Amino acid sequence: MAFSEKNLISLVKVAMDNRASDIHLRTDETPCLRIRGEMIPVQTKSFSIEDLKDISQILFKNAALSARLDQIQEQDGGHDIPELCRLRYNFYRYNGKIGIILRIVLNQIPTIDQLGLKPVIKKISETHRGLILVTGATGSGKSTTLAAMINHINEVRASHIVTIEDPIEYIHPQKKSRISQREIGSDTEGFSLGLRAALRQDPDIILIGEMRDPETIAIALKAAETGHLVLSTVHTTNALNTIGRIISMFPKEEQDYVRKRLADNLYATISQRMLRSTQKSVVIAQEIMITNPGIKECISGEEPTSRIPTIIAQGKNKSGVGSQTFDQHIMELYNEGLITKETALSAVSSESDFLQNLLVE
Repeated sequence: MAFSEKNLISLVKVAMDNRASDIHLRTDETPCLRIRGEMIPVQTKSFSIEDLKDISQILFKNAALSARLDQIQEQDGGHDIPELCRLRYNFYRYNGKIGIILRIVLNQIPTIDQLGLKPVIKKISETHRGLILVTGATGSGKSTTLAAMINHINEVRASHIVTIEDPIEYIHPQKKSRISQREIGSDTEGFSLGLRAALRQDPDIILIGEMRDPETIAIALKAAETGHLVLSTVHTTNALNTIGRIISMFPKEEQDYVRKRLADNLYATISQRMLRSTQKSVVIAQEIMITNPGIKECISGEEPTSRIPTIIAQGKNKSGVGSQTFDQHIMELYNEGLITKETALSAVSSESDFLQNLLVE
C-alpha cells in the first residue's frame, strides 16, 4: 500500500505532539525524532525504499524532479502542510538507499519574547543600516531567530523587506512592511544573483539565508554601505570566529580592504547554541556583540582580534550596551534555574572560571 500524504501528516502530528524539531527517515528503519537534541525512535513499522520514494514524490513540488527521482543524489526544498506546519526537507542517498530529513517549521512565527531572547535583540533589529549576522552550528536555531527579528521589524516599521532563502522556511504575512520572499531555485538562481537583483528592488532590508562565498559577502557589504540593513547567517561559533571566517574567504591581497569595510559596516553578531533546559525543552544561549569603537579597531587590525571577547564581556556591564559573552549568559540561565549545573559546565568555555564565579556570587 502506497505511503500517502495522509500518512505523512499523521507522522508529522506525532512529531509535533512530542515537540520534535526534526524527523529522520531512512530505508528499512523506523522513523526517528529529534527531541531536545536526542534521537528517539518511533515505535512503528520500518519504512521501505518504496515508502521513501512515495514520500519524496509528495515533497517534490517540481514535476521534473519527481520524474527523475532515480537520478537525484541530494535535494533541498520546502513543503507546506496547510493549517499545520511547513517542512524543510533534505533528500539524500547513502549506500544505495534513500534518507530524508524533515525539519518542522511552525506556521506561527515565534516572537523574540517567546524565544526567550534578550530585549536588546529588538533594539538590534530596529537599526536602519549595517550588517547583522546570526551565527551558530546547524540546528542552533539561526533561521528561527532571524524570522523572529524580521517579524519584529514587520510589526514596528513600514519597509520593503526582500529575503533570499534556500529554501523558504517561515512565511511572513504582510503587516506594516511589504515582504518579498524569494527562494533559490524557483525564484532566483543563487544567493549572489538574488542579492544583486535585490539592490534594484528598492529594498530597505535584505535577508540572505546564508553567507556562503566571497561574492555574496562583498555584495552584502556594498548593500550595507549604501544604507541598507542586511541580515544573514554564518556557520561559525562566535564573533571572533565569524570575523576570521569572513576575512579568510578573500585573497590575502584583499583582506586589509575587507577588514576596513567589515569594521565600518558590521553592526552586530548574534551567536547561539541550543542547551537542554530544565523546563522539558531547549533554551537558547547567546553571545551578543554590538560593534563599538574598540571592536572596530580589532576588526580593522589596529588592535589584536583576541581582545574582542574581553570587550564583549565589558559591554554587558555598561548600561544600554547589551553585549554579552556565552559564559555570562550561561551563568544567567543557570541562576534562573533554566539549565542544570552539569549543562552549564559542559557549555562554558572555562569550567574553573564558572565555578569561581559561583563562589563569588
